[in-house]
Amino acid sequence: MPDHNADLVNVRYMVDDVESAVDFYTKHLGFTLRMSAAPAFADVLRGNLRLLLSGPKSSAGRPMPDGTTPEPGGWNRIHLIVDDIAAEVARLRAAGLTFRNDIVSGPGGRQILLQDPAGNVVELFQPAA
Repeated sequence: MPDHNADLVNVRYMVDDVESAVDFYTKHLGFTLRMSAAPAFADVLRGNLRLLLSGPKSSAGRPMPDGTTPEPGGWNRIHLIVDDIAAEVARLRAAGLTFRNDIVSGPGGRQILLQDPAGNVVELFQPAA
């Protein structure tokens, strides 16, 4: 029997609050809830992207041998293609969401960095015509 999970790209984000992260990704970015074990863990799906949302109570949130605790934030990010970046930014700003910057343009297209409730980054990208 084929393993359909083998077709998924899995990315883990550490989050402060699993339920608010699920709300953010499902209400604003078109993900669907796949499984929830909140408050410890949930995973959401968009196309072939499975986003594992791990809270402080998850096994992924346990301290490392040196005492360092995994935490959200940073600059690594998932990259979501959008058709109309200006319209998406307007929609998300109207919903009260937070961006790290304004839309920037480059040779490949236009992008902006959206923050989830824990401070993890989601890049919205509109390819050049």
